[in-house]
Amino acid sequence: MAFTNRVFATFLAARTVDLLGTALTPVVLTLVALEETKSASATGVVLAANVLPMLVFMLAGGVLADTFPRSRILTATAAASAATQAAMAGLLFSDAFSLGAMAALSAASGILAAFSGPALRGIVPDLVPPGDIQRANAALATSKNATRILGPTLAGVLVTFVGGGWALLADAVTSLFAAILFARLPRLSQPRPARMWADLREGWQAFSRLRWVWTLALSYAIINLLLIGPWQILGPTIIGRSHSEAWWGVVLSVRAAGLVVASVALMRFRFRNPLPTGLILGSLTGLPLIALGLSDSIAVLIGVVFVSAFAATAAAITYDSTLQTQVPRGELSRVSSFDDALSFATVPLSQLLVGPAALAFGATQVALFCGFALVAAHLIPLLVPDVRTVSRT
Repeated sequence: MAFTNRVFATFLAARTVDLLGTALTPVVLTLVALEETKSASATGVVLAANVLPMLVFMLAGGVLADTFPRSRILTATAAASAATQAAMAGLLFSDAFSLGAMAALSAASGILAAFSGPALRGIVPDLVPPGDIQRANAALATSKNATRILGPTLAGVLVTFVGGGWALLADAVTSLFAAILFARLPRLSQPRPARMWADLREGWQAFSRLRWVWTLALSYAIINLLLIGPWQILGPTIIGRSHSEAWWGVVLSVRAAGLVVASVALMRFRFRNPLPTGLILGSLTGLPLIALGLSDSIAVLIGVVFVSAFAATAAAITYDSTLQTQVPRGELSRVSSFDDALSFATVPLSQLLVGPAALAFGATQVALFCGFALVAAHLIPLLVPDVRTVSRT
């Protein structure tokens, strides 16, 4: 079902073009770091270097996205991202891999994400009427996940046969095209004077009075602690013991296919009580880690990855849509930035701790524990009444 809203269609095209390249980068960084350093801990350093600066600057990004036209912020960050990815590609083309230099460039990408993330989350209600918000989020998720189907497999092939520099260069080119498309969006809001500390205080007050938001932010902090590092680092590590690196790309592509199926379905279908339903489905995201801990079968892993991807997409779309319909538009980017800052605060910790934990307890044992804990982390917030009832209003 296509959108007739031309402004949203332009935004959707810009996001799709940008994500075509972005789908390659995390896989390339993981595989290149593992190949060059032979260390899961070093890989965690590169990935964590992206997240830590993002957390530091995210609250400022939320203030700016509620202050200046969000389309202009997206144009600037996409153009700067093109330069960052081109620099990463140049580093790999020169055969002068440096863990410090790669971590620094990864950190620069994280800073840009800190400013683009709140703008991306806050701009959707500016583009479509409230009744179309879930459908718009589903369309955005569809494009995002569709680009991930071939992206991981292509990344694995490029790293294996020609090197990761070409994949990062492709990301740079697509970011540049995205900047051109974002620049075509109208100024959907008028800039107002920035009052950084006052705006931050108002954003915190709005965030703290929404019990269901900060409850889920705490929950997702735990979920990210249990999921991100174990999946990104232990996944390819465990698979690599008995299979080639290319299989990790195949697994990620199958996961992307499950994400696409769910996002397409949610363009047409709505849950009666979206938020609790999304959390119940989200509990299935622990299945892939459980499979990694119990079996070395690629077929089993592919099956549970598809199911968990469908569930994860439903959880993400229902949460974003509830946030965008329940939070006032003038506060949305700031509330989202506090939400994201708390939710993502544990990501670098997860990436840095998973290597030492695997050495101490074993990779499969850590994966198994995190998989079962993820199930509980999704279901416990349902004990809070506000979480169970907010999406009914």
